[in-house]
Amino acid sequence: MRYELPKLNYDYDALEPYIDAKTMEIHHTKHHQTYVDKLNAALEKYPDLQGRPVEELLTDLPNLKVEEADRTAIKNHGGGHFNHSLFWKYLDPANKKDDLLVKEITSTFNSIDEFKKQFSDAATKLFGSGWTWLARDAKTSKLIIQNLPNQDSPLMTGLQPIFGLDVWEHAYYLKYQNKRPDYVQAWWNVLKFI
Repeated sequence: MRYELPKLNYDYDALEPYIDAKTMEIHHTKHHQTYVDKLNAALEKYPDLQGRPVEELLTDLPNLKVEEADRTAIKNHGGGHFNHSLFWKYLDPANKKDDLLVKEITSTFNSIDEFKKQFSDAATKLFGSGWTWLARDAKTSKLIIQNLPNQDSPLMTGLQPIFGLDVWEHAYYLKYQNKRPDYVQAWWNVLKFI
């Protein structure tokens, strides 16, 4: 079974004015589609891995019986596919506030405002391309903010991702150019469940 680009439950212009329709369209149909295509290509010679949930591939990455070049491709493109698939879900305008998550964030970070400040600071300061994540430590159940480079996923570090912010320039450059802090602040307006 081949991986496929997930369909969005909303139109590309649904996040205007915070994330513009053209960026959404290119981000979804070009960037994410490329991760899907290259992940499928990387798995062509490994039929036993095809169709496994991408989360399993990423979690089990060090143990996969694949060539190192293919492991890198699975990490990069599998991570890109997984990260973006999650990204689209929590940007859905139909999402409702998650009171339990809000309570947990407030308990961990003292307030939603303090959490947003720490998360925004981490996203703004992440060098180069990558993601800023709210993740849960499986061992302690503690929430943490984690910066990861490129398309690395918290799954690769033993954490469970809750949501993440894509800070690759392709996610914001058409509207915000080099003003990543402006993009980060605008993004909070489309994250409905906190």
